[in-house]
Amino acid sequence: MVTRAFFRTEAVVHTLVAVTLYAAYGSNLDPHRMAQRAPASPVWGTGWLRGWRLTFAGEDVGWDGALSTVVEDPDSSVFVMLYDVPDQDELELDAWEGADLGLWAKIRVRVQTGGAHQLAWLYVLDAYEGGLPSAHYLGVIADAAEAGGAPSEYVERLRALPCRAVAED
Repeated sequence: MVTRAFFRTEAVVHTLVAVTLYAAYGSNLDPHRMAQRAPASPVWGTGWLRGWRLTFAGEDVGWDGALSTVVEDPDSSVFVMLYDVPDQDELELDAWEGADLGLWAKIRVRVQTGGAHQLAWLYVLDAYEGGLPSAHYLGVIADAAEAGGAPSEYVERLRALPCRAVAED
């Protein structure tokens, strides 16, 4: 977006534009699941969050274990699916993810897509890292990564992560 300044110089001022690309790293990696949650949001492509690591947190607020999130880690990368999300679908995703509960924050990140970088937003859990996801939840994430076209080595690493065999009270 470009606006004209109200100064005598007639300088062009570039303003910030809305970021519509959403970077999914958990169950929303699955394009079929995303099509149900945000039907007006087409797949834009895939990429990597370089310098980030998939982890789990919020074991006390998860339905049967810790929830997926990402944290900065210079030695790691997270596979993501990028979706072009219009405002209405973003509101729907916020509701689906429970962003209004204050557990999730939206942040902007740079996603490596081939030789370029794209600016995108994603959800991060506002909780301390730690705890184990349930085996079911970890399986959902690994299946979603596979459906989203993640490399087989990445999917296998997900399937090998430690998890809870059953929900613990």
